[in-house]
Amino acid sequence: MSDVPEKKPPTAAPVVTPVRVVIALCLLAPFVAMLWVGSYAKTDPTFIGIPFFYWYQMLWVLLSTALTVIAYQLWQRDQRARKRGAGA
Repeated sequence: MSDVPEKKPPTAAPVVTPVRVVIALCLLAPFVAMLWVGSYAKTDPTFIGIPFFYWYQMLWVLLSTALTVIAYQLWQRDQRARKRGAGA
């Protein structure tokens, strides 16, 4: 065995861009909204007879889906731009 350590290929440092910050916020918002129970632990206002506690959570199911789709599309665009930049 050799005492010479193996050289690892250099890894690129993570890049923080405004697009990636928006992606992180899109993915983080539903967690914050659902974990902050005090903000929606009430019955009023009701919506078509459904207490606020329930319809607020169901609304976040839809919002979470939309935000995840937006984050995915932004990520795909960011990755394509990085590959074009690295290939040039």
